Amino acid sequence: MPDRDTTEFRHRADAATPAAWGVAAVLLVGLAAAAALWWFWLRAPQPAAVPAVATAQAPAAPGASAAAPPPQAPASGPQNLVDSLAPADAALPALADSDARVAALLAELLGRDKVGAFLVTDGFVRRVVATVDNLGRAQAPARLWPVQPAAPRFLVEVDGDAPTAIAAANTARYSALLAFAEAVPLDAAVALYARLYPLFQQAYEELGYPRSYFNDRLVAVLGHLLLAPEPQLPPQVQRVPVNTALPDPRPWVRYEFTDPALQSLSSGQKILVRMGLANEVRAKALIRDLRKRVATSELRVPQR
Repeated sequence: MPDRDTTEFRHRADAATPAAWGVAAVLLVGLAAAAALWWFWLRAPQPAAVPAVATAQAPAAPGASAAAPPPQAPASGPQNLVDSLAPADAALPALADSDARVAALLAELLGRDKVGAFLVTDGFVRRVVATVDNLGRAQAPARLWPVQPAAPRFLVEVDGDAPTAIAAANTARYSALLAFAEAVPLDAAVALYARLYPLFQQAYEELGYPRSYFNDRLVAVLGHLLLAPEPQLPPQVQRVPVNTALPDPRPWVRYEFTDPALQSLSSGQKILVRMGLANEVRAKALIRDLRKRVATSELRVPQR
């Protein structure tokens, strides 16, 4: 089976296992922004047929690009220091031994039931760091997501057997997650992120960026997500078979945008577009609020 990246949305034609959603920013910091990042993996029995409506090819938003700028080590050092958000905990466990501590703190913030329902706490810090970094890239492999599968079916409009567009009714899949994200106490979440920041920084360095600062990457990716285009009508899609090395009696199918400008977006920007306009606007409000808090370089008062 191919690795489940989130470049496209796929399903098996006759299976019924759940879809998965993921997180566009630090889940620990940005569960309030998580609604922006509900990924579109599923294996529905069939694409649900709904009456076709008008669709449009959407021009990219000004500044939209296929990927966030790659992380770099500025000559002046980190730009968005987290020290001012909250001091790091004095006695953090080693990254390899941090799962229990992180899970307990998440449960204090969000509630144990919600953590169990939504998050994968095994390797949580490393999963968050990898997913944040990947949201600005072409693919975000699902095996790295820090989230649990979710159940709703992905809906497309059809003309005969051919899909034509994302169904307008698909937007209802995100109502519960958006409400959950909007209820997260963002001040407390950001403070918890800062308390655990040394773990996130270590995971980022181990990912291959020993001279880069994770919070700078987070700020860059959040800004990149805010540049996602906002199609006024459901985007058109087409179905593309997925070839595998071995014959598969239940072959995977991939949906792609027919508009090359949308298809060339990063994985994170595609997710926002797939959510539908109203949900995308709500999700961007959460992302904007989160970015405002963690972009500490923009909060500094200029020296006179």
